[in-house]
Amino acid sequence: MAAVPHLHPGAWWLWALGLGTAATRTTNPLLLALLLVTSAYVVLTCRPDTPWSRSYSAFLHLALAVLLVRLFFVVVLGSPVPGSHVIVTLPEVPLPDWAQGIRLGGRVTAEGVVFALYDGLRLATLLVCVGAANALASPSRLLKSLPGALYEAGVAVVVALTFAPHLIADVQRLRAARRLRGRPDRGLRGLLQVALPVLEGALERSVALAAAMDARGYGRTADVPARVRRTTTALTLGGLLGVCAGTYGLLTAAGGTYGLPVLLAGVVAALAGLRLGGRRSPRTRYRPDRWTPRACLVAGSGVAVAALMTLAGSADPEALHPGVIPLTAPTLPLWPAAAVLLGLVPALLPAQLPARLPARLPVPLPKEPSS
Repeated sequence: MAAVPHLHPGAWWLWALGLGTAATRTTNPLLLALLLVTSAYVVLTCRPDTPWSRSYSAFLHLALAVLLVRLFFVVVLGSPVPGSHVIVTLPEVPLPDWAQGIRLGGRVTAEGVVFALYDGLRLATLLVCVGAANALASPSRLLKSLPGALYEAGVAVVVALTFAPHLIADVQRLRAARRLRGRPDRGLRGLLQVALPVLEGALERSVALAAAMDARGYGRTADVPARVRRTTTALTLGGLLGVCAGTYGLLTAAGGTYGLPVLLAGVVAALAGLRLGGRRSPRTRYRPDRWTPRACLVAGSGVAVAALMTLAGSADPEALHPGVIPLTAPTLPLWPAAAVLLGLVPALLPAQLPARLPARLPVPLPKEPSS
């Protein structure tokens, strides 16, 4: 694994959210598979050797479980998509009249299974993109980058995000120790004997985290005038309402004229409210993360993938959403596939971007002769 310099954690999250947004814009299995391969290659190339970087495999297993559950529901409960190609006919359980619209068993059609496969693969790809961000970005460094107004909420989110990586690391460590001692580490027996030490370690880590937060003065607030507090509340609530109204306007045909201005005004008001709200949480940052040119390229590649896939969905929706009635094989659209490949930019960047040379090199002065 190549050594990759530390990037701003927000850059990795913007990159991953861009790929996740692109996954929500299509049900084409070829494009979704390309997104999965892209995120996996970047994770294998750029992830650091840390406990949270090993959580990517857990998200892969979670995505596979979601896909299987989606297919299971279609087989057992049926699909709203009608079809003529019957795969199998299961015994149907009669239900009472108040359960109209729900069935157990019956015909399982190829169209319904394919539709469920496309839909489940989209959700699985979104989960894998979130897992990629969790494996690449340090949660503690992400917490340092949050504004002061979101510090308390950020602590809760970061603690929740770090629970899974530490849990996976504890399970792997205990299973390795049991293998060295010649004890079983698989099956129900091994799981039960590993669960208790893992739970004990989680409780000890929680107590240590609470003590560290108490020692560092977590929860303290500064004295802020009432006028500033009221202004902060008004800006934050007004900004959130503006974001909701602007988003609704962009999604509807009637609100196309006012959607974008209201959305921008809401974002500006919400940012101003967060800026003022940060005065209540005085904090200092030791060696804060900087937005380097490399971080901007990483974040920009994810945003570009999301933007181009959104444009592709407006220009050629049939290519991004292959139909299942009639049942046809999906095709790979060329320029949306090229847009997805922009997500490989983090893995293709050099280890260090070349620094700009000074305009004038210093000339060494000659040494004076010693007397």
